[in-house]
Amino acid sequence: MNNTPILSLFARRRDDEFPDKDSPEYQYTEAVLLKHKQEGLALAVRVRWFAMIVVGILLLFVVPKPDVWYYEGILTLLALNGWLMQRVGKVGLSRVELGLILFDLVLMTAGMVGPNPLSEFTWPHAMQYRFDNFKYFFIILAGGTLAYSWRTVIAIGTWTTGLWLGALGLSLWFVDPLPGLSEAMVAAFPDQPEMAHMLDPNSYQITRRIQEIAVFVIVALTMAVSVRRFNGLLRSNAALERERTNLSRYFSPNVVEALSTNDEPLKKTRNHDIAVLFVDIVGFTEFASSRKPTEVIETLREFHGLMETAVFGHGGTLDKYLGDGLMVTFGTPEPTDRDAVNALECIHAMMDALDEWNEDRIARGQPPLRVGFGAHFGPAVLADIGAHRLEFAVVGNTVNIASRLEALTRGLNARLVISDTMRDKILEQGGHDDLQALRQFPDQAIRGVEDKLTVWAFERPEGQLTA
Repeated sequence: MNNTPILSLFARRRDDEFPDKDSPEYQYTEAVLLKHKQEGLALAVRVRWFAMIVVGILLLFVVPKPDVWYYEGILTLLALNGWLMQRVGKVGLSRVELGLILFDLVLMTAGMVGPNPLSEFTWPHAMQYRFDNFKYFFIILAGGTLAYSWRTVIAIGTWTTGLWLGALGLSLWFVDPLPGLSEAMVAAFPDQPEMAHMLDPNSYQITRRIQEIAVFVIVALTMAVSVRRFNGLLRSNAALERERTNLSRYFSPNVVEALSTNDEPLKKTRNHDIAVLFVDIVGFTEFASSRKPTEVIETLREFHGLMETAVFGHGGTLDKYLGDGLMVTFGTPEPTDRDAVNALECIHAMMDALDEWNEDRIARGQPPLRVGFGAHFGPAVLADIGAHRLEFAVVGNTVNIASRLEALTRGLNARLVISDTMRDKILEQGGHDDLQALRQFPDQAIRGVEDKLTVWAFERPEGQLTA
């Protein structure tokens, strides 16, 4: 059997509604929903208290004393009940929470249609339905949309309908009308029975009660659809945010932003000038051979963590890890007018972080690590490669030269070696004070490059064993 149009709005496959609770996606989404629920409940309580204060002040001018104090007491209980809901609220089915919502509705129904014990005047019971108090149920319904699922919103609509009509049925069955009033209305309007019925204090005006319920149910269903749609968007956003978080573990913010804002951001092959940096731990093979694998991995994690922070803090892209080293690019996926300067600032941030790290290692009785840096600026080709498992790749002679410059740090006893082209680009982009510390080394033979190159090096002080 096909769902009716209104029911189809709420239809959902069971495997979508109840995903694998052990899956990371479910756990992450549940955490997001819990945070949303807690924030929604806190907001709903504040809104409820504000509404109760406004209604309480309004009743002081509308309801005579001492009758009004009975209703003020009900408002106080409703405010306290909202606080209890916030305390017990959770994602998923909560019978206690549902019980408190039902208590809200029962309390309001009793206060609206039940006799006021403080009243000094005896009203026909039907008049309790004629004061248009039903509209206050909309406050509870609206508050429910701030924190609850669409099912709970529908439950509020259903329970309100049942309580209101149930109270009406009990009133018709058990409460006797005040004698003489109905007859007086008929006598006053002998030729207008509709008018007599409308003005009859004993009349419950059933058609108006049905209209109240019909409108309330329609509004509840509409709000439920809106809440369900919002929750769907929230779940989708949680899934997207999780994917973005996962991407950020492997890609730089530059690439993550490009991947998340474009359908095929890296599909097109591009060619432009970039800065390429290679970083490598000197003598790491010897270091690793005499240590436990767990210590080696922990050292690499600490090293990579320090390097990542510097890279992402200076607009770089972490192209790849190379065991005990890494390749970093500046100007990818899109170039800027500070790529060379950013690369130099990143290098010195890395050096500062490594100096502090080595001081800490020495204090712990561990040997310091030496690290070499090589950087070059020039043209490169950028694109994603692979058929199914894609990788964002930067290729070209610029990459090869940067790698060779890093290897040159051993022969020059330097922490950093950059090409003359890189230095010129830094000067063109505004210069940097750190260039003053570089020493020129002309006519350096670079493997894979036909002509000898002039390079600039930040020399390692004599006897320095640290980075």
